[in-house]
Amino acid sequence: MEKEILKIVDTTNTEHYTWGNNCDGWHLVKSESLSVIKETMPGLSTEQLHYHNTAQQFFYILAGEATIEINGMTYKVTPGKGILIKPGVKHLVSNKSTLDLEFLVISEPKSQGDRVTA
Repeated sequence: MEKEILKIVDTTNTEHYTWGNNCDGWHLVKSESLSVIKETMPGLSTEQLHYHNTAQQFFYILAGEATIEINGMTYKVTPGKGILIKPGVKHLVSNKSTLDLEFLVISEPKSQGDRVTA
């Protein structure tokens, strides 16, 4: 059996990407079965309403306040709290504050290529 090489990851040594209107993401874990991404959204930004066919997602807020719309209902999620979104459920994340929003989005399996704009 081959030994697994462990690596401590953070935003300085992982794949970075940009999305939406000046939003950032870092792939902390990127595999077919699991994705862990740290994302930041600047103040007064939002993403498009969408859903995933197979991926469930857990959003965990690190800083700021997320406004998350799920099937037409709005939820405020604050630091230290999270919310699970099942496959097929329409959702979007907004930052209605002027401060940055930082969160983890954990997808199982990965959500890349599984997103459908609603």
